Amino acid sequence: MSKIGRKLITVPENVEVTINGLHVAVKWPKWNLERTMPAGVIAKQDEKMIEVSVESDELKNLRWLSRTLINNMIIGVADGYEKKLLIIWVGYGAQVSGKNVVFSLWYAHKVNFAIPEWLEVKIEQDVKGNTIITINGISKELVGEAAAKMRQLKKPEPYKGKGIRYFDEFVKIKAGKSAKK
Repeated sequence: MSKIGRKLITVPENVEVTINGLHVAVKWPKWNLERTMPAGVIAKQDEKMIEVSVESDELKNLRWLSRTLINNMIIGVADGYEKKLLIIWVGYGAQVSGKNVVFSLWYAHKVNFAIPEWLEVKIEQDVKGNTIITINGISKELVGEAAAKMRQLKKPEPYKGKGIRYFDEFVKIKAGKSAKK
């Protein structure tokens, strides 16, 4: 059984956490995040530590979830989150234009992807000519969701490995028909 829910959350020096009933607000000089916790979850704050508990044992899964959400909010405001995507294949690419990322993925048209408000997207080329997309933000949820939606535009295919993949993702290449002969 997991003991994550019992761990105390440490709050860094510059981060201010305010708990008002079920409402949790995390503030830093630049950023702030807010979230309402599920009913039955109790969060108590001592100087620089936060303890999460529940009213009954039936809600213990909510305890683990709530503790992780609060911890992710604190880490996101203090340090931020980052995901990298890699676009592999000749002719595939992406550019940032205003609040959109414009993908050219060998479709008959270019694909526009709207950048969510809290995110920052950077695009660069590596030495092999592949495009690297870096997504930065304070919300782990938004960064992961944006990366997943971008990857969904052209998943990596198993025969040549072309498409959009996470930077550390390994795609096993299949042999194809010619290997059978």
